[in-house]
Formats: sequence, structure tokens, C-alpha cells
Amino acid sequence: MSAGIELDDVSCDFGAFRAVDHVNVNIQPGEFFSFLGPSGCGKTTILRMISGFTDPSEGVIRIGNKDMKGQRPNQRPTALIFQNLALFPLMKIWENIAFGLEVRGVDAAKRRARADELLKLVDLPGAGDKMPSQLSGGQKQRVAIARALAVEPAVMLLDEPLSALDLKLRQHMRAELRAIQKRTGVTFIYITHDQGEALAMSDRVGVMSQGRLQQVAKPRDIYDNPSNGFVAAFVGENNILTGKIRDSAGGVAFFDTDHGPFSARLADENGDKSVKLYVRPEDMRLSERAEAQNSVPVTVTDVAFEGNFTSVTAISDKGQHFVAEIRNDGAASLPAQGTKLHMSFDAAKAALLPEADVRKG
Repeated sequence: MSAGIELDDVSCDFGAFRAVDHVNVNIQPGEFFSFLGPSGCGKTTILRMISGFTDPSEGVIRIGNKDMKGQRPNQRPTALIFQNLALFPLMKIWENIAFGLEVRGVDAAKRRARADELLKLVDLPGAGDKMPSQLSGGQKQRVAIARALAVEPAVMLLDEPLSALDLKLRQHMRAELRAIQKRTGVTFIYITHDQGEALAMSDRVGVMSQGRLQQVAKPRDIYDNPSNGFVAAFVGENNILTGKIRDSAGGVAFFDTDHGPFSARLADENGDKSVKLYVRPEDMRLSERAEAQNSVPVTVTDVAFEGNFTSVTAISDKGQHFVAEIRNDGAASLPAQGTKLHMSFDAAKAALLPEADVRKG
């Protein structure tokens, strides 16, 4: 069982501070949806409003097409997993999982059977009689998920549940969470500041800044076609050029900068002309000679081996730093520090984007 969630023009104020500002989003039943953004952007406040621990100041929240106004947390078809997991240290694992069922008056035999069933679902068969102290961080994470699933929620709410784990375990748990969500079909709403988590696990991602939802799209679209400068800069790395549009036609504009003219995709030909040029490091090329267009003369300042790629940092004669990522596939030679080269890019790989959608007043 799963349910959709609709946030209809939802805002939340704490005194004079607006934490969430007119958010509209429709999350589909059975979807894995992530709210991604920096600390203080309002994503956790959205989770608390969906779960019923915080009331919206404006707007309507619907779960399964039902208005949640006046519905307490225990009356909503949701389960919330916090960062600290909050397992009961003196209870066995199966008792932790079945706690919500015990509160609902389910007898012990049925509770144990359901706990064992859920332990198999999260790949911890036979762990029911262990204590939380006997489990690793990743295993505790799976127990917390099993405990939340025991009460058969239509919506699972996860507030940065992997942030306390080390890198390897976080990467492993991404796959685990996604697999569990697919097996159960429950709607997952995931809160994170980690772009890798959001892009790897989600069906769709909502990127937030300063209480506003900047873009909602599939992970690939968020990365390849960001709606504004904040999304481009927050999700992945970018080289950024400032300047002014001189002319545009057919979705491509000529952009005058201190480094000369460049051409790039224009996200909105009818929009605000105050834009910047964004191009990803992996889309920058290094060459000994200037290319016909979109080329900057630079001097290499640093060459850093990053595993599957090498990051080459260089500075222009105007004092701006640029970064190119070169794949370590043996096909390209790497420059030495101090080498004078040109960094170039294709117009189709660069975008002219406005700044973030921010509050007015």
C-alpha cells in the first residue's frame, strides 16, 4: 500500500522567519522522491509538516487525496525515520521492530512472526534475538526501516538517515534503501544535503534553496538541464563566467565576458537577461592551440589525481580559475604545472542561467 502526497502552495513561518515559501509539488504513489538542499533550506520543515509534527502557516497538505489539516502524527499513514535511528537499546531486535504493533494491541506470536518476516525483507534473517549493541551501523539502519514498515505505512519519511555512516557504508545503504523501496512499493520521501544520494536513489528530486523549491525533475534532468544557477552550482561542479547577452537566436546566445565572446545554450530566451554561463569540468577540453570559439588561454596551476579522473586547475590572464576533468583511461596525456594551454567547450554543453528563485521582500 502506498499513497501520493500533494503540497498545495504550502508555507511555514516561525515568527517573522519564513522557513518554507509557497511550495507546490505532487509526489506520486510508490515514488522515491528526494528533497535536496543545503542546511536551513526548509527541507526538514517540509518533512515535519507531512508527518504532522509541524503545521503549515498557509496551504494544504494532502496524503492519498485527503486533507491532513487537524490530523495528528499518529493519525497519518506515515512513518518517520530520524538520523539517530532511536532504537531501544534494552530491547531485542525483534521487539524493536514490533514495538508499534505492541502499542496497537497485536499479540506476541503475530508480532514475532511479522518481525521475522521484515528481517528477511531487509536482509537480516536470524537477527531477531540480538541486541542493538551487537549490530553494525548499517544493520541498525535496516532495523529502523523494518520497524517503520511494521505498522504498514503508506508513506515513509526519511530525514538524512545515512549522514552518520562512513562513505562506503553510505554507498552500500543507498542501494539497500532503493531495493527495499522497490520491494515494498511504499512511497519514500527522502531528505538529504548529499547530491550523490539524491541522484543515485530517486525517481525525482526537488532542489531547495531559502525555503523555495527551485526545480523538480528526474535526476538526469536536474544534472543536465538545471533551471537556474543555484541548481547548476549545487548539483555538481561548474566553471562560471559572468557577462552580458549580446544576441540570441534558436536557443543559443552570444555572451560577452572579460575573456571575450562565448556562445552557449540559453535556458529561456524570453526570460531575465541577467544570467551567467555555466559549464561542467567534464565538458572542458585542453588543447595547445585556441579553438575557433569558446576558448580561454590558461596556465596550469594544479594537477590532482582523483581516481577515475584527474582534475586540472588553471588560471586565465584575467585571474579566473577554471577546472577540467580528464578521464584516466590512458587516452589523454596530462599537462605539467605551469604549462600554457587553452580550455575550450562546446556551446551545446554550456548553459546561460539566471540566479536562483529567491524571496521578494
